[in-house]
Amino acid sequence: MRSGNKLIYGLGIALFSTLLVACSASNSSQGNGSNGVQESSVKLNTESQFPIVAEGEELTLSIMAPGMGLAEWDDMQTLQDYMKQTGITTTYVTPPNADFPTKLNLAFAADDLTDIIYGAGSNTLTSAMEIDYGAQGILVALEDYITPEIMPNFTKLAEEDPNLLKSITTPDGHIYSLPFVPRNGTAIWYQQPMWYNGEWLDNLEVTELPKTTDELYDLLVRFRDEDPNGNGQKDEIPLTDVEMNGTRLWLMGAFGIKVKGIQEDDGVVSYTPISENYKAFLQYMNKLYSEGLLDKEVYSQSNDQKQAKGQKNQLGLFNDYYSFFTTGRTEKEALNDPLFQPLTSEVSTEAVIAGSPRLSRGAFALTHKNPSIEASLRWVDYFYSEEGAKYLEQGPEGVYWETATNKDGEEVRVYTPEVDLDDTESFRGKITPAYGLVTPNIVIDHEPIRKNADEEPDTTFIDWVVNETEEKMTPAAEVPFPLLYLTKEENDKVATNATDLATYTEEMEAKFITGVTSFDEWDKYVQTIESMGVEEYVATYQTAYDRWAAN
Repeated sequence: MRSGNKLIYGLGIALFSTLLVACSASNSSQGNGSNGVQESSVKLNTESQFPIVAEGEELTLSIMAPGMGLAEWDDMQTLQDYMKQTGITTTYVTPPNADFPTKLNLAFAADDLTDIIYGAGSNTLTSAMEIDYGAQGILVALEDYITPEIMPNFTKLAEEDPNLLKSITTPDGHIYSLPFVPRNGTAIWYQQPMWYNGEWLDNLEVTELPKTTDELYDLLVRFRDEDPNGNGQKDEIPLTDVEMNGTRLWLMGAFGIKVKGIQEDDGVVSYTPISENYKAFLQYMNKLYSEGLLDKEVYSQSNDQKQAKGQKNQLGLFNDYYSFFTTGRTEKEALNDPLFQPLTSEVSTEAVIAGSPRLSRGAFALTHKNPSIEASLRWVDYFYSEEGAKYLEQGPEGVYWETATNKDGEEVRVYTPEVDLDDTESFRGKITPAYGLVTPNIVIDHEPIRKNADEEPDTTFIDWVVNETEEKMTPAAEVPFPLLYLTKEENDKVATNATDLATYTEEMEAKFITGVTSFDEWDKYVQTIESMGVEEYVATYQTAYDRWAAN
């Protein structure tokens, strides 16, 4: 795979950080952004990146993180090697991943916290928790330390993406956690894509994918009527899904809707399930359902049942991470299954799909127990560089990989003899914490490790996927609503309505699409949602968006 773009260094972010800190200081008595935490007397190395502590100094940092079950963190060679590089000893509390949310809450309640909370993710270390524990001084404010001197790699990322700092800054002006930052070729994916059955397209001599909802309808009719799987039976299912969880996002885009819920367009926040655009989407899907173009079992089947149909070559258009997960074909055969082309319609003449904000919060936080904030942030900053991200993912030389020279005299990475070439990921999960967790680092596309020095790594499939993404998704992708924080009061307001709104709209979506409820009931449906407090719900998000945009 190709390496990611080099990050451009500049001083603009330093000025931004200075302004942010000044603003924060004027609104908080937590001077220096450290919540009153006293820095360790341990001297740090200021001459080079490693070691972090000065010669002869000792520092130990405790880390709480979810355990994935493949290895104890004490035994992970990547962490062992990093201790040698940094001069910092790290100890670990790693309850099983399933138990981690409970254990973390108990640790907060008893003030039995480690110095660092690592890999929690925003579902466990929630935005409300960050705000609450940050205000109490239990979590450390980090913004003063995001400087070229202390965190040069993260500072570069923040300069490259101005939304990054805005998206991790709480309403009180502080930053209490660092994010996971994907920057690889498919990072723009909001969810699993949709794929066409390339074999069917070939059999029907389709040479150009649909670009409008009318063209898609015509193709689905052909899928239904012209026996594209060639078995002489009318067993084709033109379009399938499981509860519309994949199709919804992609086909709503044809009607100018990025998500079913809160959406921002040109600074205006709206609730899409009561829009005329959403009604047009439902009418289109009802047409597909009533004419046998959308799977009649869309609301009753499991993902396994969907995939079973795919392996019988019964599906024309479907969603999955990769098409061969559904069809059971090989990667090579999947190269013939094109990615869905975003559509336009009479309602929306510009193709749009939901795009990922390309970061996840809650990956790294410091508690008031931490003895050296600066050392801790220098410890994690390395992983926000290309070199550091590769190190975190693949470990030090001699464990998961080793250097070999190919026939052209070039040095390449090959798997060590200890790695099972049929299950490389299980081995990797034993040597590094960057396995199945929301870890604090960037993710970029690296040159893959080879089985032997002279074997050219076959990146054909992933290169094709990235190219399909760049050609079709990237031009149409827009973040539906920025990643931002609500205040405690705002969160309390929307929490009251969010579950009821989601439950009702999901129920009614199914009824409208399947024809159980007539579109003559649309006005009544809208009035019901309005009676559920949707106006205040939208206004709350509008306020939060305006604050985020002005940051």
